[in-house]
Amino acid sequence: MSIGKNVFLNTGCSFQDRGGITIGDCSMIGMNVTIATLNHGLSLETRNTTSPSPDIIGKNVWIGSNSTILPGVSIGDNSVVAAGAMVTKDIPENTVVAGVPAKVVKKISINSK
Repeated sequence: MSIGKNVFLNTGCSFQDRGGITIGDCSMIGMNVTIATLNHGLSLETRNTTSPSPDIIGKNVWIGSNSTILPGVSIGDNSVVAAGAMVTKDIPENTVVAGVPAKVVKKISINSK
């Protein structure tokens, strides 16, 4: 697990780090966020076998309380994950996502200042 500088982790978070978790500088992780890096097969033959996939959280990312980040997901710099969202796919930078599964609801315009 790699945690950048000035990262805020709130209470009750659960990180299952068998596949690797990277959290970029100045990111904020809300209460009760789950970050998972292991998945299971769907068929009965592979259901007991786990496969790891890394999660990569960019810089200045805000993950709202009670969100879940599933294995193999990248969250781009400056993005926001709304409270309670379930992130199942990569999120581009400067994007707000919400829902189950998480979907893009807004682009964030970053000032040049």
